[in-house]
Amino acid sequence: MAKFAPFDAADYLDNEDTIAEYLTAALEDPNPDVFLTAVRDVARARGMAQLAKDAGLGRESLYKALAPGAKPRYDTMLKLLHALGVKLCASPAHS
Repeated sequence: MAKFAPFDAADYLDNEDTIAEYLTAALEDPNPDVFLTAVRDVARARGMAQLAKDAGLGRESLYKALAPGAKPRYDTMLKLLHALGVKLCASPAHS
């Protein structure tokens, strides 16, 4: 029987375009935890310590902000997304 390594999205998040597409797909889910999980995946791909430094946050604060069920502040998320090289965009909803 073949053994497979568990899937880890962080293994594939290696450039800004892929990261932006991944986060955009996560934003389409009505469950806010899906987006938080996606940001956490990207943070792991980039390195938590480096992301915390780039965002001007303490490493422990970053872990708390991205913990399952966390309710991070809007300004914290903007700092993280900026440090990741992506931005949030609004577009018209299509019926």
